[in-house]
Amino acid sequence: MRQYVLRRFLHIIPVLLIVTFLVFALMWAIPGDPVRAFIGPGEALDAKQLEVLRREHHLDQPLLVRYVIWLADALAGDLGRSTINNRLVAQEVGERAVITPIDYLATVISIGAVAVPGFWLGIMAILLFGVTLGWLPTQGYVSLFDDPLEGLRHMLLPAFSLGITSCALIMRQTRSAMLEVLAQDYIRTARAKGLAERVIIWIHALRNSLLPVVTVLGLQTGRIFAGAVVIETLFRVPGMGQLMVQAIFQQDFTVVQGSVLVMALAVLLANLATDVAYAWLDPRIKYDG
Repeated sequence: MRQYVLRRFLHIIPVLLIVTFLVFALMWAIPGDPVRAFIGPGEALDAKQLEVLRREHHLDQPLLVRYVIWLADALAGDLGRSTINNRLVAQEVGERAVITPIDYLATVISIGAVAVPGFWLGIMAILLFGVTLGWLPTQGYVSLFDDPLEGLRHMLLPAFSLGITSCALIMRQTRSAMLEVLAQDYIRTARAKGLAERVIIWIHALRNSLLPVVTVLGLQTGRIFAGAVVIETLFRVPGMGQLMVQAIFQQDFTVVQGSVLVMALAVLLANLATDVAYAWLDPRIKYDG
């Protein structure tokens, strides 16, 4: 198991390199000048001043050289500074990352249909609970540490909209797996021996039915991050999704690159945790060699 986990960690490295380089190249392919975005439309600088700014941000270097410079800084823990507000990207991402996982954890209580798009459900929730009934706020974010009750009120609608599809998939997969396991001979034997039904379900059946459920959980991590881009923009939640959207429109390449690095690493680690969970749930699965 230890060797397998080590190999999986090593596999994360080339995937992160490919993902971050593709995003880096695509961001620089967007029309426009990030230096112009940095100084703002109302500022006028001469050619020499523009050249100084480009040199400070390594914009005078080829694409591959700029990526290597960014990668070296990222490995040292420096994700750079935003070209829009000059704040540290690590600080920007850190503040927003706290918000997005909290929304994700709250979605496990959501129940919905797979066919319902999250953004449409979000709009309907805003109309019903925000505009018509006035029960819940429809925009903004309040930290649970500052005001737990108000934080939950602000979190309910975006968390429900973001998590309903994942919850529906998990519920369906859990039900199908449980029905299959409960039909096995060893379950009938356990009942014949007089074991309590709750013991049969929670101890014998549930663990053996969790393998396909864990697979779905691992796959949903990437979908959650993708859906957060739309849902956080819809509800104006200042999380990772909204941070990336704003950075793309503002051509803040360093923020986009840092955000993608954090999201890609989170998805890869979730996949690793899924594989490790297989061996824990089913001792017959071996990753040695």
